Amino acid sequence: MIRINLLGQERPKTTGPSIPLESSLRVVLFAAAVILAVVVLVVMYNQKSNELAGINAHIASLQAERTRLQQTKAEVQRFEQQKAVLQQRIDVIETLQANRSGGQQLLQMVANTVGRSESLWLTSLERTGNTLTITGEAASINAIANFITQMKHSGYFDKIEIQSAAENDIVKGAQTYGFTMSAQVSQSKPAGGMSPTAPARPGKS
Repeated sequence: MIRINLLGQERPKTTGPSIPLESSLRVVLFAAAVILAVVVLVVMYNQKSNELAGINAHIASLQAERTRLQQTKAEVQRFEQQKAVLQQRIDVIETLQANRSGGQQLLQMVANTVGRSESLWLTSLERTGNTLTITGEAASINAIANFITQMKHSGYFDKIEIQSAAENDIVKGAQTYGFTMSAQVSQSKPAGGMSPTAPARPGKS
């Protein structure tokens, strides 16, 4: 169909809806704000990630140091146990040596004391701790008393006590007295007492 414009006027041109400039500016600013926020978030994320990586590395270093210290502590404890065992062995050896030398000295002291006592001999000597139990024979009661006096004067014995003394017939045709006595070994060296290695000097019975 053909349409003819009889009025001789131009038809108005149709135009699309116009977008205000203010609305366009808002859209641009919003987009820029979103982009800026994303950039800031990315930067902050990277920064926090780096900080977290540093913290994790520090934690790993501390854990490694803790493991090393635990190993060192275990070695120190093992060395301390070995040291305690060795010290115990040394103490035992020193105790044995002290008892051996002390026993020899004690026998020497008793022998010298007996040597100063005339007509007296010992039949047994037993030590329990610091207590000596002495059993012997003597030709007279005076010989036993002289032996006790010599022990007191030696300075090596304390609390000397006679437990029993009685006449017996061990030696046929002779008068003898069996005795049992106890004495404490002195814990201090005698001052001015008789030396355990001094020559024997018999006393009077």
